[in-house]
Amino acid sequence: MFIQTEATPNPATLKFLPGRDVLTGEPRDFRGVEASVNSPLAQGLFAISGVTGVFLGSDFISVTKDDTNWAHIKPAILGVIMDHFLSGKPVIVEGGIEVANLDEVDEFFEEEDSETVEVIKELLATRVRPAVAMDGGDIIFKGFKEGTVFLHMQGACSGCPSSTATLKSGIENLLRHFVPGVEQVQQV
Repeated sequence: MFIQTEATPNPATLKFLPGRDVLTGEPRDFRGVEASVNSPLAQGLFAISGVTGVFLGSDFISVTKDDTNWAHIKPAILGVIMDHFLSGKPVIVEGGIEVANLDEVDEFFEEEDSETVEVIKELLATRVRPAVAMDGGDIIFKGFKEGTVFLHMQGACSGCPSSTATLKSGIENLLRHFVPGVEQVQQV
């Protein structure tokens, strides 16, 4: 098994491509070992000293570290990923204990804005999320109020120095161009 590694715009995050499907459905973002109880792969990665975040995408795994040098933990990360896929264990254990993610809150927007919100979500799904996934992250719609779109950054995007530029120069300009009523984008 050959696992490719790609740098991301976030120097604290690397993207690992095992050359096979990782996760079907929505991506999963784990910000600590306690949140990863349903994922044997994420738990194995959190067992490595220095790992602070694991993001599972459709065909990649993004790993975020503290100030530990990549040269010291990258071989261990590659080993955990390889061992996991060779073992045949599931990436996510269905029906396991669900741990509430404090970052996840219900979407908020006024009923009269529902058509605008659908257009925003469609643009995010078709134009933004695929591009952000290439950098090892994801962006989730959280709300729309008084012209402001609220988004949550995950994976490599979370804590990335260039995420503000991505939000303002990229996503905000896109949404303002295509969606009347959108004035700004804010990270939550």
